[in-house]
Amino acid sequence: MQLNFEAPSALDHFACLVGHDVAFPVLEAATSLALDAAPDLDVQGVLLQVDDWVERLRKSIPVGATALQRTFMLNAFFYEKLGFAANANDFANPANSYVHHVLQTRRGIPITLAVLWMELAQGIGLKVDGISFPGHFLVKVHVDEGIIIQDPLSGLGLTQAMLSERLEPFREGWGLAEEEMAPLHLFLMPASGREIIERMLRNLKSVCVEEEHLDLLLGVLHRLIVLRPLDADCYRDRGLVLAQLGQRDAALKDLQNYVRMAPAPQDLPVIEARIELLRAEI
Repeated sequence: MQLNFEAPSALDHFACLVGHDVAFPVLEAATSLALDAAPDLDVQGVLLQVDDWVERLRKSIPVGATALQRTFMLNAFFYEKLGFAANANDFANPANSYVHHVLQTRRGIPITLAVLWMELAQGIGLKVDGISFPGHFLVKVHVDEGIIIQDPLSGLGLTQAMLSERLEPFREGWGLAEEEMAPLHLFLMPASGREIIERMLRNLKSVCVEEEHLDLLLGVLHRLIVLRPLDADCYRDRGLVLAQLGQRDAALKDLQNYVRMAPAPQDLPVIEARIELLRAEI
C-alpha cells in the first residue's frame, strides 16, 4: 500500500519554527520569510553558508582571545573581509528583509545585518542580544569590560550621548517633555527571537503596503498571525487584503474575528460597514 503525504507548506514550516520560545531559531525563521517571494529558496543552504563563515572565523581566533578581542575580529571579518554594509541606495526594497538576498549582495537594513552578525557572534562564543531600538535595530555585546551597544550597519559602538540623540526625534514625535521620557536603559532591553522576527515582518508589511504588493503583504500577514495569534489588528489588516484580492469568505471571517477580539476599536463602524458590503456580495 502506497501512502501519499502532502509536503508541509512554507507557512506550516514557519509555524513549527516559531512555535516555542526556547532555543528560538532566529536565523532560520528570518531566512524563511522570503519563501513567498522565492518559493524555491534553499533555506538550509543559507544556514550552511553562515555555518561555514563561523568555522572560518573560529579558526582565525587565537586561543584565549577575550570577548572584546573576538568582537573586534568579528567586526573586521563581517564588515571588511565579507563587506557587509547598508543598502543606502535602495533602503525601501523588500529584498533588504530577505536574508538570502542580503547574503548575496552584502547589503541590507539594520535588522537583517544584525541577525547575520549575531549568528556569527554566537558561533564564536560571544554573548549578544538584539535591541529593538526605535527607528534602528541595534546589537548589544557583553564583554568583560562591560557592554558595547553597536550599530549593525557599520559595527561602530554607540555612546550613551549618541543613543540619547537618536531618541530625541522620537520623543518629540511622541509629544513628550524630556522629564516624561522613559530612561535610556529601557530602550536597550534585549529583544526576544519572537520580537526580532515580528519587527522584520512589520518592516516588510510597511514596504508591501507602500508598494501595494498585495500577494506578498498577504504572506506577511499570515506569518504575523502565526507569530501573534491574539493581535486583533492583524486579522483586520488581513481581512481587508483578502477582500481586495476577492477572497470574500476568508475576508469576512477575519473581519468578524477582528470585531470580536478588538477592545472597543475606533474603526468599528468602518469595519462593520465593510462586513455588510461583503455579506451583500453574491
